Amino acid sequence: MSLKYSHAIVARISDALRNKEDFDLETAKEQHKQFCSLLRELGLDVIELPPDDELPYSVFVETSVVICNGVALIAKSEDPTRQKEANSMAITLKKELDIPVEVIDNPNAQLHGGDVLFTGREFFVGISNFTNEDGARAVATTFPEYPVTPIKVGLNDSTRPIIFNDFLDLLHFQVGGPKPLKYYVTMAGPDVLSVSNSIICQEIVKRMEREASFKYAKITLPEEHATNMLYINGTLVHRSPEEILDSYKVIKEKIDIPSRNINISEFSKFSTGLTSACILLRRWKSIRSI
Repeated sequence: MSLKYSHAIVARISDALRNKEDFDLETAKEQHKQFCSLLRELGLDVIELPPDDELPYSVFVETSVVICNGVALIAKSEDPTRQKEANSMAITLKKELDIPVEVIDNPNAQLHGGDVLFTGREFFVGISNFTNEDGARAVATTFPEYPVTPIKVGLNDSTRPIIFNDFLDLLHFQVGGPKPLKYYVTMAGPDVLSVSNSIICQEIVKRMEREASFKYAKITLPEEHATNMLYINGTLVHRSPEEILDSYKVIKEKIDIPSRNINISEFSKFSTGLTSACILLRRWKSIRSI
């Protein structure tokens, strides 16, 4: 099933990030501007939210909401700042964009948009430091028309041993730490998963394959941070060869659909990657300009 989108919601970068160590704000803003231009070139109407100096990480809009079939499920976090981002997004979606909003009532639930992977056929919800099983249940309740499968994101929970090829593999496995699901797995086309050959990613993919309601092909990349891609209406958007040289070669060899690449090296330093900077949705009614 092909995913079709008509709009993208983004948020401009706040000047509050200016004093972050090893971060070039102006370069990040230029990269983000180019990212927005690329989305427009792919035929999307891009809705740009203004920067919020009180919520400097709100540029990573993916964390705050899950939108599917014209309904928005607002994320829920124990982090007060992240929850403010989600609440702010809820107000924007409901009052400015006329998008129906669902709020999670369960006080124990946690849900991070970056943990929710929609394949066009079903949802996988990462159970991570940011999302729990109650959060996954909220996705299932909000979108009952699709199968919803929780997938543990993190260290192996089985009894079988893991064989490490070298000390660096072991070190990465121990200290890499769980990240949102879409850092490790995204869609690289209709029914194609983008994954890496890292140990933790392969563990996640095995869990997904065991539990999936449908079959998927895979493209396996040598660089973990390369797996986060956007598949937009027939075009694959991935990071630039300057960022993922080895994976770029694999993508060009293995993927035969149109593709575009973009450098997000600076503004992605605090994020999952490309998916974190936009919310993709399909038009269901006229959207007012803001």
